[in-house]
Amino acid sequence: MRPSGRKTDEMRPVSIETGVSGYAEGACLIKIGGTHVLCTASVDERVPPFLRNTGLGWVTAEYGMLPRATHARTRREAAAGKQGGRTVEIQRLIGRSLRAGVDRVVLGDRQIIIDCDVLQADGGTRCAAITGGWVALRLAVNRLLKAGDVTSDPLGDPVSAVSCGIYAGQPVLDLDYREDSEAGTDGNFVMAGASRLIEVQMSAEGATFSRDQMATLMDLAEKGAGALSAAQIAACA
Repeated sequence: MRPSGRKTDEMRPVSIETGVSGYAEGACLIKIGGTHVLCTASVDERVPPFLRNTGLGWVTAEYGMLPRATHARTRREAAAGKQGGRTVEIQRLIGRSLRAGVDRVVLGDRQIIIDCDVLQADGGTRCAAITGGWVALRLAVNRLLKAGDVTSDPLGDPVSAVSCGIYAGQPVLDLDYREDSEAGTDGNFVMAGASRLIEVQMSAEGATFSRDQMATLMDLAEKGAGALSAAQIAACA
């Protein structure tokens, strides 16, 4: 039995609210269970120096967690003078995941910066950030298309991410914090649509897992990605 009472293949409630920023070109507040992440997209009509005169656009991301996003207050990284290794790893994951779903030639000589700020954390913050980040990106691109700044759509299928793992000996979909902290195997699946893999992060946290278990987790991830993609499309409609 899962702590939440969910079935093994059941997602937490998902909601994606748009129109939450009066300034960003694209923005949403994504809630997956108790995990809440504010995602904004900012269009910059310049590219990083290493891309100048290449004709390629760029999508990058920044990620942060508010001090009371967790049960106990954590110190702001700005107060420490540097980002932690976990933060750097997560924002790199978000950036490369979203770039995988972008035609950078069509995007042109501009970059879109995705900011993901965790307001409340209950497991799966990086997955929620990727999923909400794509919605913010989609809305920003819609604005570029409407203005005629890009002539064709650089985005393909929705990019989303979901966690799966083995908890109490059972493969389960969408781990919350309690399950994540006790899981024997934990993984994050980043997908385009419901079937195309972008990245998989898997590790055994205390017990090895079999190929058959891996296949079951992949099936669960596809089901979760399908539900998330539908929520993303509905939010952007």
